Amino acid sequence: MSLLNSLGEIALKALPGVIQQVLPGGLNALVDQLRRSGYESQVNSWLGRGPNEPITAEDLRKVLDNDQVRQIAQKLGIPMDQLFPTLAQALPEAVDRHSPDGTLQAPNA
Repeated sequence: MSLLNSLGEIALKALPGVIQQVLPGGLNALVDQLRRSGYESQVNSWLGRGPNEPITAEDLRKVLDNDQVRQIAQKLGIPMDQLFPTLAQALPEAVDRHSPDGTLQAPNA
């Protein structure tokens, strides 16, 4: 298993709680931020029942501010240069797992 895959598994499990700590409104706020930034198609696929559309590290770089990036990386315990690739890998599945009925549920942080 590669380092990125290992980090992705860690992030997938911890991401909802970390996002809740960093962003007021948690995953819901991040999903709304992504929608407002033009990524509604991806977000809708994560909330829906079909395959999850990917999002790139560069896409996420455009949406998250530096303070959010620093805090998320710190709380996940990963280097900042690995945050965007790790988030791009973990975020679609994390949102999918926390929206079993198409509505995002609060994490059990």
